[in-house]
Amino acid sequence: MAFRATRFRFLRPLLGFEQTPYVLFLGRWLLICAAVAVLVGSASAGFLRALDWVTAWREAHAWVIWLLPVGGFLVGASYHYWGESVVRGNNLLLDEIHQPRATIPLRMAPLVLFGTLATHLFGGSAGREGTAVQLGGTLADQLTRWLGVRPRDRKLLLIAGISAGFASVFGTPLAGAVFGLEVFLIGRIRYDALVPSFLAAIGADLVTKAWGVGHTHYPQLAVPGITVVGLLLTVGAGLAFGLVARGFASLTHLLAHLFRRIAYPPWRPVVGGTLVALAVWALGTTKYIGLGVPTIVAAFQAPLPPQDFLIKLVLTALTLGCGFKGGEVTPLFFIGATLGSALALVLPLPVALLAAMGFVAVFAGAANTPLACTLMGLELFGAQAGAYLGLACVVAYLFSGHAGIYSAQVVGQAKHLRFGREQGQLLSNIAAHRQRRPAATGRKAQT
Repeated sequence: MAFRATRFRFLRPLLGFEQTPYVLFLGRWLLICAAVAVLVGSASAGFLRALDWVTAWREAHAWVIWLLPVGGFLVGASYHYWGESVVRGNNLLLDEIHQPRATIPLRMAPLVLFGTLATHLFGGSAGREGTAVQLGGTLADQLTRWLGVRPRDRKLLLIAGISAGFASVFGTPLAGAVFGLEVFLIGRIRYDALVPSFLAAIGADLVTKAWGVGHTHYPQLAVPGITVVGLLLTVGAGLAFGLVARGFASLTHLLAHLFRRIAYPPWRPVVGGTLVALAVWALGTTKYIGLGVPTIVAAFQAPLPPQDFLIKLVLTALTLGCGFKGGEVTPLFFIGATLGSALALVLPLPVALLAAMGFVAVFAGAANTPLACTLMGLELFGAQAGAYLGLACVVAYLFSGHAGIYSAQVVGQAKHLRFGREQGQLLSNIAAHRQRRPAATGRKAQT
């Protein structure tokens, strides 16, 4: 021991240097995030290729929509018998960030992958972000054991995994990095996770692209000059986007609550799948199922009918509320882009700009992630639209209130001082908290 102390005595001045801890921190997380990037980026690449295949097969065989109840039973049974510990999906990841308990079971990855592919194969209306985020969080969390990550760093690792999954599935590394930092705590960002989050997001995006997997390309916007009228119109549009985002989240949670009345969980997606299939048959089109990317792209070209966003909203809420798997984000892109496109019929702004604002702002309101969505708008549509996109996102975030698609989010900073008492509450507890408060106020007044 004396020999070793003498041998490394020359390192003492270096260890006392102020920047040394930062260098060691950066080097350590470079290695950890490289592993996260390879795992998550490769998983996202495989998932996106499989999703493209099942989507193409479904569109070529439209009759498969009538098997959606069968697909629903398979998805429901798989989670009922093998996945009860991971059925909460994204909310389980957020719970582990708030209050770490145990490593995310590895079975979450294959279960959500199977559930999402089955949902899209048979014609459910769902997205892909939920799958990518769960893949990212699950695979990253396995490194807790494999690499001996310390318990105090596990939260950072989970955030890095979420960021990697989001960035790699959409090809938006900056938005992905901030999404992981922003999504679990409304109104606040965990700055000690900045380096892991950015490293993992950028790395996973590079790995996914290295596998030859591409992403949808959207138009770079030709934006009019910034004017007072234009900004006021953007505020009005953002208000509409926020209310629609809140409506989507509320309807999804309401339907999930109603379907829980069916005692045997595998029957829930059977009933919901039957309703979705009948709705698609009645509509006479498949444009509202799956991801709906062709319709999203069309929304930038010309104003679309106002009913498009509403039909997609209802079908997606029904699909996810009854127990199918996937995600909400791409359907939210559809809802927002088609709503923005329809608003071009009454608002004197370019249709492509309104579609782009809706694309990111409805998501910002539903997920309570305005900064990530603003960055996504810049990455997808160009920096020249930044003022309009950012304003629409923050207004939508404000008017969606303390509601959202992720019930495990915690109110870190209230959106308005009037609701300051709700800080520290889970979104799932907000309604009960508001009911208790008037009762407590009434008792205090009587006293």
